[in-house]
Amino acid sequence: MKKERVPPGQHVTDGFPVLNVERPMKFDRQKWRFRVTGEVDKPLELTWEQFLAMPSHKIVADFHCVTGWSRLDNEWEGVLGRTICETAKVKPSAKYVVMIADSGYTSNTSVDSFLDDGTILAYKWGGKDLEPKHGGPLRSVVSSIYAYKSVKWLVELKFVKADEPGYWEVRGYHNEADPWKEKRYSVR
Repeated sequence: MKKERVPPGQHVTDGFPVLNVERPMKFDRQKWRFRVTGEVDKPLELTWEQFLAMPSHKIVADFHCVTGWSRLDNEWEGVLGRTICETAKVKPSAKYVVMIADSGYTSNTSVDSFLDDGTILAYKWGGKDLEPKHGGPLRSVVSSIYAYKSVKWLVELKFVKADEPGYWEVRGYHNEADPWKEKRYSVR
């Protein structure tokens, strides 16, 4: 039996709609830094060139927005979530990861979701540098959950013991964000 690719309540689009809470960051490759902090044995602070020197992978993944659209077969290129975890030596005490944008905007997910094969810190989409309007220079893509958990303009990953709900989660969006169970909003 073939697995469905479009979750309930979603429709497929060929476009890539732009939905932002804030303006794209102004990228200065000389000043940009990427940090991995919190429950890790080896905290990281990388320049853009150092980040690009990390092992690069391509994945093809579907992308599901909480507003109801899905875009299929997106080719992302970047560093896998599991590579970051291995490099920073994430401690077993870390249960969640907080993804932080340059503005301070945050979202969260479980370390288990972050280790999924469909999680990548992407700097390319469709073979081209990721445009600022889509989160460039770097965004997280956690393809197993709704896209509001995939942070644009990513500059830090903070691994934590206890859950720290992010921007949308504290505003009523579901913390798990499972598109197959339509976990869009929390029940209060």
